[in-house]
Amino acid sequence: MSFRKFSSDTDVIDFARHHSDLFAADEPLQVEEIGDGNINFVYRVSGATNSLIIKQALPYVRIIGEGWPLSQDRVRIEAEALQLEAKHCPDLVPEVYRYDAEQCAIVMEDIGAFENLRIAMVQRIKLPLLAEHLGRFLADTLFYTSDLYLNTYEKKELVKGFINPDLCKISEELFFWDPYCDHERNSINTLIRSDAEQLWQDSALKLEVARLKVKFLNQSEALLHGDLHSGSVFANVSGTKIIDPEFAYVGPAGFDIGSIIGNYLLNIAGQANLSGDKAERSDYQQWLLVGIKTLWHTFEQRFREHMLAETRDPSLQLSEYADWYIAELLADSLGYAGTEVIRRTIGLAHVMDIESIEDAERRADSERLALKLGQILIKERAALDSIDQVIDRVLGELYCR
Repeated sequence: MSFRKFSSDTDVIDFARHHSDLFAADEPLQVEEIGDGNINFVYRVSGATNSLIIKQALPYVRIIGEGWPLSQDRVRIEAEALQLEAKHCPDLVPEVYRYDAEQCAIVMEDIGAFENLRIAMVQRIKLPLLAEHLGRFLADTLFYTSDLYLNTYEKKELVKGFINPDLCKISEELFFWDPYCDHERNSINTLIRSDAEQLWQDSALKLEVARLKVKFLNQSEALLHGDLHSGSVFANVSGTKIIDPEFAYVGPAGFDIGSIIGNYLLNIAGQANLSGDKAERSDYQQWLLVGIKTLWHTFEQRFREHMLAETRDPSLQLSEYADWYIAELLADSLGYAGTEVIRRTIGLAHVMDIESIEDAERRADSERLALKLGQILIKERAALDSIDQVIDRVLGELYCR
């Protein structure tokens, strides 16, 4: 039997029954397609009391078709990344019940009780555990997949197992190429066209982006989620689930940290002009800034604790090395946060945090704020010595408006 795309609800139900024991043999099941992504098909299969999720990867990009082929190995990578993350943060990722290599499909836990974080942020929902959970996820998954913890053979095997060229190529282009030139894939609000053109002429900015890109290409530091934006996080007041690591590969740790910080900042920029009471929007911006600070402090404290107690290489156990490492990691994280903010503003893939602002002029105002924040983080990252300085810099841009 070779790969076959699910063509009916019956196909999906048969697959669910064969690959799980959640349902009784004679129990009627229902199928709902819930994927709104651009690449894969995602289904929820529900019975009387239980449900699960099935994700199937086709050999091409879903929204484009066979004209953009894509390796189906990405679904193996996603399944193995989720399983590895679950070793260190079992409460923060969905459980994988089964990976079927022939059908390129994952059967996993249904996290329908959690809200998509991007939607929650647009709606200004405050999630008390979110930032701490994100910091813990980053500290644990990045430390335990790095040379600080793994021996030489374990680390090289990890790198080999997560070679992911097709998905990395997408990130390389969307993060570090398209937004910094007049690329046909870019989607730019005509009201900020001149701002984009000015950005394209900024040689100092483009040099820093090139430096960040080279790290992305060559620095095999830790296993990354690879696509850690607010659409890949689900949360409620009591928990958090991080999904969709199909972009996983071994790269610079700051990329994951920066990606999620960048999504906090995108919402901050959006809240300047989203609908609703101005005081309420301003209060939520402050909550988001506190969240960035909590996320980083949680990450730094936990990562330092891991370094002190569990680093296996004696040459990397110096406290001075830990100080240098964390400082470098903050600078990298800020730079990658800047690239996330910019690419979501003038690149191909925009976000509802800003796109849902109906008035074009007001949307352009938020887009200009996002571009400004992105450029600050990229160009000034080496001079911003602490997360408090970063918050003060962002506040300065908000207050001067």
